[in-house]
Order: sequence, then C-alpha cells, then structure tokens
Amino acid sequence: MSHGIDAAAAEVRPPAVSVLVVDDEPGVREVLCALLEDEGYVALSVSGAEEALARVAAEPPALVISDLKMPGRDGLWLLDGLRASHPGVAVVMLTGYGDTETAVECLRRGADDYLLKPPRVVDLVRAIERALGRRRSQQEAEQYRRGLEERVEEKTRDLAAALQAVAGAYQSTLAALVAALDAREHETGDHSQRVVRITLAIADRLGLDGSVRDIVARGALLHDIGKIGVADKILLKPGPLTPDEWTEMRRHPDIGYAIIERIPFLEEAAQIVLSHQERWDGTGYPRRLKGDQIPLGARIFAVADTLDAIVNDRPYRKGQPLSAARAEIARCAGTQFDPAVVEAFLALDEEALRALYQRVA
Repeated sequence: MSHGIDAAAAEVRPPAVSVLVVDDEPGVREVLCALLEDEGYVALSVSGAEEALARVAAEPPALVISDLKMPGRDGLWLLDGLRASHPGVAVVMLTGYGDTETAVECLRRGADDYLLKPPRVVDLVRAIERALGRRRSQQEAEQYRRGLEERVEEKTRDLAAALQAVAGAYQSTLAALVAALDAREHETGDHSQRVVRITLAIADRLGLDGSVRDIVARGALLHDIGKIGVADKILLKPGPLTPDEWTEMRRHPDIGYAIIERIPFLEEAAQIVLSHQERWDGTGYPRRLKGDQIPLGARIFAVADTLDAIVNDRPYRKGQPLSAARAEIARCAGTQFDPAVVEAFLALDEEALRALYQRVA
C-alpha cells in the first residue's frame, strides 16, 4: 500500500523549479549548482552574460543567479537585458565586493535580491524563495489585471450595444425637448428642426458623412439648449436688451455645454453648442475663437441659423426673400462666417434650399 501512495504522490508533485547560475568561475558554478540540487531545484549554468541571455531566450528558467563582475558583459548588462525581455524571470545578484551603492543600483534596475559571495546556504535559499514569491505575486497581479481589462472591455461592448439600442429613443426625447424650447420662445414653426435640415444640407455639400454628420446634426438641434437657464424676463423681452441682460443672454452657450458635455453620445456635439455664437473673425462669444479654432459643425450651423433668421418672420420684422439672405451671408464671408462654408452654402440649389426651410417636420 505504501508503494502505491508514494507513486501517487510522485504523480502530483509539481515540476522542479529551474535556476540558471551565471558565473565566470567554474568552481563557483559547481558549488552553487550542487547546493541548488540539494534543495530540490534543477540547476543549469553558463559562464557569461551573453550566453545566459541567449539561454534564457531559448528556455526561460524561473530564476537567474548571476555574478556581478564578469569579463566582457557584466551582471548589470545581463540584469537590464532580462528585465527588458524576460520580466517574469526572477534575478538574484552575487558579488564579492560588498558596498551599499552597488546593492542599491542592482535593486533599482530590477534585481529581486543581492547577496555577497560566497553566500550562506540559508541566505541563498531564502533569497531564492523571496524572489520566486515576488515574481509569483507579480504574475498573479498581472493575470488579475488582464482579466479585469477583459471584463471591462466586455462591459464596454455591452454598454455600447445598449447605447445604440436606445439612441433612437434619445433622439426622440431630444427632439421633444427642443420643440418645447422653441415653444417657450414663441417660435412660429420648427426653428430647431429647420436649422438642422439646412445645416445638414451644407454639411453634405462639404462632403461630411457618417458619425461626423450625426454629431453636426445633434449640435445643430441642441444649439439653444442653454436657454433653459435664461430667465423668461430676458428671453421673452419684446424690446432691446440692456447690457446686463445681454451679458446674461450670452451665457447660454456655456450653460448648454455644461448640460450635455457629460452625456457620452453628446460629448462632441457639446462643442458645437458651446461654439455656435463664435465668429470667423474672432469677435464672437463665449471664447472669442477665430477661424479654424471654431469647430466645423459650429461654423456650418452659423450660416444655417442666419439663413433661418433672415427668411422667417420675427416679432420685430417680416421675413425676407432667399435672395436677400444669400446676399447677406455672402457679404459676411470672412468676417462672421467661414468662407469655405459660405461657398458650399451658395452652391446649394435654391429650390431645394427653399423647400428645406419652408417644410414642416
């Protein structure tokens, strides 16, 4: 029965740990290998740093014990190579010259331990156990990190799918909110929807498509969302605004940006909301951006919004013909508007453009 138990134990015993000894002195290598084998390790040996690095590349051991001072490449060169190419291999450095500065340098470069030659057996065994234990802990931590990253990636994919599934519902909710804002300002018609249609017509002329086009559309739709934070007495005032009231009114791009910037699928559209009152010549607000500093979506929207403002009735004036709007926008190219956007706008078919701003959504 005892023989059967011994055989079973042999079958489940973990494989012996391999240790590579690196030293230019044959006698030192023989003694260290004998000590290691007595402790149950598989001992291998080479006489130099370059040979050691090649041996590790071919068949990595669990641990390397290396002399510090060797002809040609020294132990520090080997240590640097092991840390760069084989970070999972533990390293214990040996030297016949004991000084604190050398020990600190070895540890700084990634050695797991540092011993004086000749090491006592008990010190050597403890150093090996500590080094192997540290590497096991690092490997377990790395495995945990990789597993965590995989779970995060999986959850991110799940979240992306969920966001895509509710995108339609979000869009409907946003449209309803914007319609309510238009109604709050007593807009006659679908102002926000009109400027979205015109903005997209210009964007199409400029060759924008895919996700960029979607971002521009959302930014145009939500351009005035910040007016939620403007008092009715200012927003609905029939006469001219005072300087203080204009200061308050001009806060609405910042307010709108603050409302939507933390919503993932509106993050980029928020830049358009923040910048939709900027001017090409740098005299707009709130950040006085100039030229290409202004997001392209905001530059496109500015032309669309001006067209809608000119051709539709306002409490203080009647709407003007499309020809007047086109002439005014052309006049302001290079000052209020991006000349390239104006060029794209002027290239649009007049009848199709008229249908966009007259159509009820």
